[in-house]
Amino acid sequence: MVSTGALRAHLLAARLAGTVATSREESLRSYRLFAARDPRVLIGLDPVRNWGQRDLIALMADRCGVSADPACVSGLDVIDPELTLTALDAFADRVGAAAQRGVPVLLGTGHPHRLLGFYAALADALSAAGCAVLTPAHGRCVDITTRFGLRTYNLDYVRGVALVREAGAPSTGRETGAHTHSPLPVRTALAAAAEAGGPLPELVIGDHGWVCGAGQLGFEAIGLADTNDPALFVGQAEGVVSAVVPLDDAVRSDYYRPLTRYVLNRACLSQ
Repeated sequence: MVSTGALRAHLLAARLAGTVATSREESLRSYRLFAARDPRVLIGLDPVRNWGQRDLIALMADRCGVSADPACVSGLDVIDPELTLTALDAFADRVGAAAQRGVPVLLGTGHPHRLLGFYAALADALSAAGCAVLTPAHGRCVDITTRFGLRTYNLDYVRGVALVREAGAPSTGRETGAHTHSPLPVRTALAAAAEAGGPLPELVIGDHGWVCGAGQLGFEAIGLADTNDPALFVGQAEGVVSAVVPLDDAVRSDYYRPLTRYVLNRACLSQ
């Protein structure tokens, strides 16, 4: 069991919160692109209102704890650990509710090298609680536009967690896949589940396009997001995304283990 105090200390020591590695310049660039409705940053979200850069800075200050000063244009971003803890509680409560009801769930990540273990532990616990952990469109091709041009990936699942691999990459159930922000993988998975006559997930857990893409289609979605991922927080503000945990999403994979234990304990899924 991980206490709130111990987890707060870990968040700061591992730089999951507090001063994080994401730069202010990188975040501001994302906010500018989001305000311009660049699909690379919208990652599947179709915002109802027009979000200007100052609106996004104010939102991210409120939800993450970054500087609310538009004149702050350099340095490293800061995430308030209290906001992370509060959001982690809401995230865990959604997981616990899904487990209590035994509903079908879908988990997917665009950060498999860092976050696969976190999601896989949730998938294992939810499966043990009687939830169907869905794996639709396994092996299906997904064409994603990247900075290198159009690339073809294959949708794969490792320990119940969806990810994409470059076409032709071997799958042994152990290697992690490619980093992506695209909503196309979750759209492909959900379309395949619908075409097969279901079941459809009643909760989608993940990050990047997995959360925004599912939430925009009307599925309950929760996830993790860094300070340069405004789409998830906008989705939450507009009621499309249920819970978003602000944290650095690219630290060492083992640094997320205390968060895993905390979530499973709060969701009454500890084994």
